[in-house]
Amino acid sequence: MTRSSTATVEAVARASAMRSWNIGLQTSPTQFYPEFGVLPAVVRVHGQPPTWDAAGFTRTLELSDGGSVVETIAVSDPGVSFVYDLHDFRRLFGWLVSGARAEWTFASEGATTRIRWSYAFHPRPGRGLVVDAIVLLLWAPYMRRVLPSIVTAIERR
Repeated sequence: MTRSSTATVEAVARASAMRSWNIGLQTSPTQFYPEFGVLPAVVRVHGQPPTWDAAGFTRTLELSDGGSVVETIAVSDPGVSFVYDLHDFRRLFGWLVSGARAEWTFASEGATTRIRWSYAFHPRPGRGLVVDAIVLLLWAPYMRRVLPSIVTAIERR
């Protein structure tokens, strides 16, 4: 079994699951993923199709530190779940991880939606403890900061 370093966050949006899915996942990542300490911001998106909603679609995120990462949609079930794989990390993460998987789920709870966002990084051999520390000390707090801003955008629009 492949070892992963994981983090998960949850939040509730006062909106339908479909609205939450559409705004949370169809808005450009440049709007939601700022710089956070040593973690770079998403500054540009290259090669994205007109919609970001079908398995097999791929795009490249350009980061503020000069790095990049390629995202490929693995599962897209509108209003329910969205899974994408990340690969070809450049810069430090390329040395630390072979890839990652992000999973989003959207569960209707009456007039609200519970959003669950999980990330699993796949450390390269011998780098698991370093990746564990990065996920615990940087990535998990980053996710806890980002998800509320996504919920605010969902509720505002």
